[in-house]
Amino acid sequence: MKTEERSDSSRPAEEPAAPAGRTGHRPDLVAAGVGALLVAVACGVGWAWQRSNGELQAQWPPLLASWNPHVGPGTPAALTVAAAVVAYGPALADRLPWRRLLLTAWATAMAWIFSLALIEGWYRGIARRLTTKHEYLRVIDRFDDIPAALRGFTDHIVVGPPGNWPAHVAGHPPGATLTFVWLDRIGLGGGAWAGVFCIVLGASGVAAVLIAVRALAGERLARRAAPFLALAPFAVWTGTSADGYFAGVAAWSIALLAVAATRRSLLAACASGLLFGWTCYLSYGLPLIALPLATVLLITRTTRPVLPFLTAALTVPLAFTLTGFAWWEACPLLVERYYQGAGGVRPYAYWVWGNLAAATLAVGLATVAGLRRTLAATPSAALGALHPRRPAPTAEAALTLLVLAALLALLAADLSGMSKAETERIWQPFYFWLLPATALLPVRGRRGWLGAQAGVALLVNHLVWTGW
Repeated sequence: MKTEERSDSSRPAEEPAAPAGRTGHRPDLVAAGVGALLVAVACGVGWAWQRSNGELQAQWPPLLASWNPHVGPGTPAALTVAAAVVAYGPALADRLPWRRLLLTAWATAMAWIFSLALIEGWYRGIARRLTTKHEYLRVIDRFDDIPAALRGFTDHIVVGPPGNWPAHVAGHPPGATLTFVWLDRIGLGGGAWAGVFCIVLGASGVAAVLIAVRALAGERLARRAAPFLALAPFAVWTGTSADGYFAGVAAWSIALLAVAATRRSLLAACASGLLFGWTCYLSYGLPLIALPLATVLLITRTTRPVLPFLTAALTVPLAFTLTGFAWWEACPLLVERYYQGAGGVRPYAYWVWGNLAAATLAVGLATVAGLRRTLAATPSAALGALHPRRPAPTAEAALTLLVLAALLALLAADLSGMSKAETERIWQPFYFWLLPATALLPVRGRRGWLGAQAGVALLVNHLVWTGW
């Protein structure tokens, strides 16, 4: 890895020559057009399918949303944040000192998420979201005795026995619910505090991704990705949903492993493992984060952090198991509960590709264009990484491998059949690692692509009521 790519210099590095076969804007525009076409087809087919028999269980597929054009208190702020990032984001990302860039990106992401959420107003957009009948805050009073609640947690997953959990509580390991129980215990109870907590932690994932990209692929590519991460379209669903919090925790696990692998930090390896263990107890689908984690080790060609990482990671399942909750017993019950509800009605034949249309809206067309460049670079990057005698991957190859790992994790979740709809919200932990693909786009077109990203988020948030 070149020394200048990992320096703290505030001066932007020169743009390297693009590899053959990936120059020019036209292929990027074609890829974005294909993404837009996928969304249009998913909307048209989904609307007709839902109208004919209601099987999709979504009023405005491929999103779980209903048509509701509106503006709100957050509209001026959202437009201001978007305009500021488009106009000044690329230049600031190139010139700010590294630590100030991290804080600025995190603060900008928070402003973006809060302003989008406030389009619905404070109560409807933030304070109420995590208090509805499906959410975690509905069961806080049932965790007065936490060990007893954990011992009996699996008894209330499947619909049928008295007192079955609300959908989101039943659909996740108890780590998710315990987070809000502990917030309540320290005096931060209620929907408003829970919403703010999820937004702040979710936005922090921007800084985590930048740290990881810098460690693995150099500062130049991290700086290029920064404005796109701060202005991510999936911010619509980060404010407010617990999945934004999950995404932030998973992002820091990957970032800390990247730091551990490149700086030989035992503390970072242990912290990464602890966060990964906690991530697995936030969502049953997030063990798939192991794919990006393993890719970090592949890129850095080291196994040094593995032992402390695994030792720390195993403390979380050990603690839960000793307290009375067995992950491996609960997961099959979740599958049964999933098919008792909308998951048993929603057709796989639509959602297996409709999910990808929802993902396109969540990551934006610039990311789709960046993914085209990622896939074009994949053969050479993969061959270089797997060949034992090749030198360490170049910055671009390292970024390609990291993005590809997230894409494979997302596709695995899609093919599993356990993610039929709502993926614009659920897949946020994977989306974070797709957005760095935008760093592969030419510098000259960055403002245009940023405008397209902001436009997607603003249109979605103003035209439909997402319910999250």
